[in-house]
This record gives sequence, C-alpha cells and structure tokens, in this order.
Amino acid sequence: MKKRKILLVDDDTDFTEMIKFHLEIKNDYEVTVLSESKKVMETLHAFQPDVILLDLLMPGIGGIEICEMLDKDPLGLSTPVIIISGLNKNVDKLKAYKLGIADYLVKPVDGNDIINAIEKALRAKFQQD
Repeated sequence: MKKRKILLVDDDTDFTEMIKFHLEIKNDYEVTVLSESKKVMETLHAFQPDVILLDLLMPGIGGIEICEMLDKDPLGLSTPVIIISGLNKNVDKLKAYKLGIADYLVKPVDGNDIINAIEKALRAKFQQD
C-alpha cells in the first residue's frame, strides 16, 4: 500500500516538527512541511498530497485565502483540507466550512486527533471518487 501524503502548512516550527514526527514515524505518512503559505499552490501540484493540514494564521496569505485559492484549482478541490488553528471563533469556523473543509481542529491538538481527522477525510474522499 502506498504511503499517504500529507501537506502540513504552519509557521510554528515546534508544532510542525511534533506533528511531522507523529505522522511519519508513528503512522507511516509522507509529510511535506511548508512554513510559507505563498508556496502552497506550487507544492500542491509538485507533491500532490492526499490531505492538507492548514493553519489559519499564516504570514502573508492566510488560511481562508488559501482555501479560496484551492477551491479554484481542480487538484485543490479534490484534496481534503483540515484546519488546525489556535482560533476558536465560530465566524472563522463558519467561513472555513463554507469553503468545504473536511474538519476544523483547535490547538492545542493531540496527534491522535489529527490522525482521526485525516482518516475520516480520506474515507470521505475515497467514497466520492
């Protein structure tokens, strides 16, 4: 079985290192980390992830704007997005869900919660295909 690919977009290096370790070592995912949101679309096409984990508060282009960009791209539309953010405001969640995200997790988040969200998003994605 091929490794599932995860694109992790977050500028918090402590968080990304912990999550990358958890996903790669404990769960055998292939993870690419981006700390700059401006490279998301380029990386989407080069890496072709199965799921995108995305922080809302990024320097430059924010998470909502990235979701809007993904919605205009065929590969972006078919790739589930899971928001992982320190923001726990209903207005942010509502905007994100309206853009079609798979899930919204609030930091601090447990690695197992992320795995569960990824597995749920993958099941939904492959039921649609």
